[in-house]
Amino acid sequence: MSNPHISIVSPVYGCKTCLYELYFRLKETLEKITSDFEIILVNDASPDGAWETIVELANKDKMVKGINFSRNFGQHYAITAGLDYCTGEWVIVMDCDLQDQPEEITRLYNKAIEGFDVIFGRRVNRQDGVFKKFFSKTFYKLFDILTDNISDNTVSNFGIYSRLVILNYLRFTEKTRLFPLLIKWQGFKIGYVDIAHSKRTASESSYNFIKLISLALDAIISQTNKPLRISIKVGFLMSFFSFIYLVYLIFRKFYLDIPMGWTSIMVSIFFIGGLIFANLGLIGLYIGKIYDEIKNRPLYIVKEVIGEFNNKPNA
Repeated sequence: MSNPHISIVSPVYGCKTCLYELYFRLKETLEKITSDFEIILVNDASPDGAWETIVELANKDKMVKGINFSRNFGQHYAITAGLDYCTGEWVIVMDCDLQDQPEEITRLYNKAIEGFDVIFGRRVNRQDGVFKKFFSKTFYKLFDILTDNISDNTVSNFGIYSRLVILNYLRFTEKTRLFPLLIKWQGFKIGYVDIAHSKRTASESSYNFIKLISLALDAIISQTNKPLRISIKVGFLMSFFSFIYLVYLIFRKFYLDIPMGWTSIMVSIFFIGGLIFANLGLIGLYIGKIYDEIKNRPLYIVKEVIGEFNNKPNA
């Protein structure tokens, strides 16, 4: 069985109701480009019974293939699983909730064959909530400061990637897997296409505030050790100003006969103690990430698959 020209990889969670529409719109779009394609839907233990729908689609159309996780592992692990199993010359990664519109694939593909390895879809008019857009902009600004990088908060997973880019992505073994960051890190030729972005209609996003904060911390800690270097600089600055303050207190005591007082001492103790605990917590986060890596557990566990795959890495 020959490898397809285009592979679609889409993680599925909480979007059972839109899978049929996703399938029909994908098929209509892809058939205008090539008859040789595959649609890989990765069920990340969706609680709404999405796997049954994926099985129905796969039984009706051999172009549709499904991967079912044993439990919920997360969006970026689901993307990794789909990339492990896909074999397309070009690979398109997209969400299943139809905010990423299948019709935009034609424009992404046409731009890619101009000589690019990666084409990201740029959501110029994001149809997300005010909070999510604000958090995204804030995160990327902070991320750029800490990593000396230049990011674009309009770019997400939706894009088209050459086989070479995907093969190199699969060489990454770290547990913290943020797909766009690892793609950009490789250094291949990247292009952008402004795309239409739709409102989410299938269900609420699984990324609540706590998950977004956790994702932001993972991204920063996995990409840079600059927070540790900043903490060292803060420590030296605190030591310097503490010494200056100590000289000032001694001068007041012996030359102006003004007692030092317990208030200033206690405030200094609590302030420095807070900084120490904060730095210990920061170091603990990095140590925790090291611990997660050295356990060397699999990134995901596949319970079952449906459809004919050219490549079965977990088989």
